Amino acid sequence: MKIGMYGGSFDPIHLAHIQVAEAVCRQLELDRLYFIPAARSPFKAGQQSAPAELRLQWIRLAITSHPTWELDTYEIDKGGISYTIETVREYKRRFPQARLFYVIGMDHAPLLPQWKDADELAKLIEFAIVTRPGKTTQTPPPPFRWHLLDNVHCDIASHVIRERIAAGQCVDGLMSPQVTKAVLLSGAYKKY
Repeated sequence: MKIGMYGGSFDPIHLAHIQVAEAVCRQLELDRLYFIPAARSPFKAGQQSAPAELRLQWIRLAITSHPTWELDTYEIDKGGISYTIETVREYKRRFPQARLFYVIGMDHAPLLPQWKDADELAKLIEFAIVTRPGKTTQTPPPPFRWHLLDNVHCDIASHVIRERIAAGQCVDGLMSPQVTKAVLLSGAYKKY
């Protein structure tokens, strides 16, 4: 079995997240993909985010039409800073025979040796690396195992959505219509 792990803040989840999920499932022929929202990212310490219950609601809305995609609240339930190695260990416990893939942006690839328990992480998981338009391709050093996702152009950023909402600007076409409606009704980013 091939299982994908898609971690992130998803603050909010947007169409580029969905495009990445579709690409990783197709290109790596995954049996299942788990969206794993972070309680607090070690890379975004001090950054204000929407409450977990709202982010979970938005993810559910975004993935509902994809039968092989699931929301996993492991990191939210655990609380505190979310370190990838802890979640990977949990997935190895849950799925001991599965081949695990963790989705990351290309900007994180060269930094993998600095991640918590990086040597163990390199042994337990393979990385699916998402490229960014106009950026030089960066890959992790050995011993990390990785797959570069082809033709995925992730040019929407959650911070841009938050800023646009705070400024009263249109966000149509950046999130699914259901997610857009829920985000705007929540008022989560009005004072961002």
